[in-house]
Amino acid sequence: MKGDNLQELVEFVAQSLVDQPAKVNVEKQQRGNTVQLDLHVAKEDMGRVIGKGGRVANSIRTLLNVAAAREGSRANLDIVEPS
Repeated sequence: MKGDNLQELVEFVAQSLVDQPAKVNVEKQQRGNTVQLDLHVAKEDMGRVIGKGGRVANSIRTLLNVAAAREGSRANLDIVEPS
């Protein structure tokens, strides 16, 4: 199914960046040709995933968009603020 590889990609990259990889969770929603991914990480790891000036988050989104284009779809990534 489209989006499963994208979900695994984001999960792998995020787990590689954070101190608490067990708390990484990626939720996927399919909307037509677009895959919406919501990334959840521990509060302490938010800075690692976002990066200085959002550079890390933008790099993850770039990788995601390239992978989605190869599958013939589109993808959006939101990094969800922990409560």
